[in-house]
Amino acid sequence: MKNILLPTDFSENSIQALKYAQTLFAFKECNFYLLYVGTLLDTQKDESTFQLDSESIVSTKTKLTDLVKNIRRSNAETNHSFFALHEYGFFIPTIKKHLEEKNIDLIVMGTKGASGIKEKVLGSNAGDVITKVQCNTLVVPAQAELSKPREIAFPTDFNIFYSLEILRPMEEMIRLGKAHFRIMNALKVGDVLNEEQEKNKEHLLDFMEETFPETHSFHTITNQKVKSAIQCFVESREIDMMIMVAKNLNFIQQILFDSIVEQLSFHTKIPFYVIHE
Repeated sequence: MKNILLPTDFSENSIQALKYAQTLFAFKECNFYLLYVGTLLDTQKDESTFQLDSESIVSTKTKLTDLVKNIRRSNAETNHSFFALHEYGFFIPTIKKHLEEKNIDLIVMGTKGASGIKEKVLGSNAGDVITKVQCNTLVVPAQAELSKPREIAFPTDFNIFYSLEILRPMEEMIRLGKAHFRIMNALKVGDVLNEEQEKNKEHLLDFMEETFPETHSFHTITNQKVKSAIQCFVESREIDMMIMVAKNLNFIQQILFDSIVEQLSFHTKIPFYVIHE
């Protein structure tokens, strides 16, 4: 049984993230927990009273209940169960509370919510979850195709050791889509891997050679800019999912944060799977 938490704000992007999760885990036994987190500031009747607006609470509770009912009616998977969670408070502490209470294995969410910052690759909520919550997170853009990944890219600089806590989630995702796994190292012109990076690379390749000997490959791409190298790789290989490791935060920041969507079009179409150790 897999327990999946899906934060929602009723935006099209959050609904697309749910549909993607249903497609990805078709034929798998799953509990889907749809969580709406309202902010206290948005629901105060009066700034001086710090009281919740009962009409707002009823409205969002009704929307969440209706959403779950509609999903249950339209869902074709008998082994998928859906539950509504409705709370008001701070977003990240609420997420962390339900991770523990519901024994959550995975968080799935959209890149941006209804009021997301359009020019950024990731909205603040998605960015905060990736960097502040110790749980594997799948971030799904609004334009993501509803299909299992067949080509997965793993851009890496080999600056971290790939423990089983990292490798097992990779393995699961590859098996879900019977995907080809493309390990990609983007190097700037003139750079070479140091001794530690070479050891990490060897360990990762050994695991993949043993586990997926026919469906993994390794690629070194030289470019002045890491993001440009990844963009070219994604387009040429028709990549439909990217995996990264949260521990390698500096590398994630280069790829995901503070980037303009128009400059990196793959951000608008490809889900990102961020693994926490």
